[in-house]
Amino acid sequence: MKTQIRLRTLGVAAAAAAVLAAPAAASAVTLTGSGSSAAQPYMLELFKGYSQLHHSIHFKYVADGGNAGVKDVQASRFEFSINTRPPQPSDAGTTYEKLFLDGLCIAVHPSNSISNITLPTLKNIFLGVDTAWNQVDGSNLSTTIDPIGRNSAAGQYTFFQQSVLGGATQATNVAQDTSDGLVQVGVGHDPNAIGYVGLSHSGSPVKAISVNGVPCQASTIRSKTYPLFRFDWAVIPTSHPSVKVEQFLDWVRTSHAAGSIINRAGAVAAFNK
Repeated sequence: MKTQIRLRTLGVAAAAAAVLAAPAAASAVTLTGSGSSAAQPYMLELFKGYSQLHHSIHFKYVADGGNAGVKDVQASRFEFSINTRPPQPSDAGTTYEKLFLDGLCIAVHPSNSISNITLPTLKNIFLGVDTAWNQVDGSNLSTTIDPIGRNSAAGQYTFFQQSVLGGATQATNVAQDTSDGLVQVGVGHDPNAIGYVGLSHSGSPVKAISVNGVPCQASTIRSKTYPLFRFDWAVIPTSHPSVKVEQFLDWVRTSHAAGSIINRAGAVAAFNK
């Protein structure tokens, strides 16, 4: 079945929070989801907010990567997933819903004096063409570059591959971490490192730098002027999706309360009134 993209408002009650503990009511329902670790901080806050409004709804979420999450939905292991890349032909049998805006930020160690990088230079670093910092304008280093990326289970990896690498595969010198949090920690501990992370993981202990002269921040993501802005998507089965998940997703996309949570958690509300 061909992947479908629904841009209309739907109704979705979502599953999945790493572990949102709540008193078990007799009619309690746990919605289960998986997917993006980059979006996990936003989703955990949204799960909490929704459960406060609907006390019988709880969530379990496994941050196994956006691409892995799609496979979870296809295999009916989870009721929904969150992905940070647009749908692809391999996503057959699923429907994608735009939830809110996010950005793929480029992070370096705070001691690196670089403040801006161009997309061509970023491509050269992650394809192994530029391997020393003295090949990169703006850095005070001459040491070997230590690039850190994500593995292929991550929608983040696919987005970076398509948006920066022109569809090519990362070079063999790129460390491949299993979560955005690990990339953030890795870059924060290595003065020679550079990595890509979602907006929620672009703060301390790393420094987010501009891309093509545009900073990775909420205002430039909202205006879509940041070159690596993107949507975070909900992924549900096209056939017989959970009504409660649809109700939750509708709340995430449209409610004022959810928009406030999204913005407070560090992402950018896109459709909320």
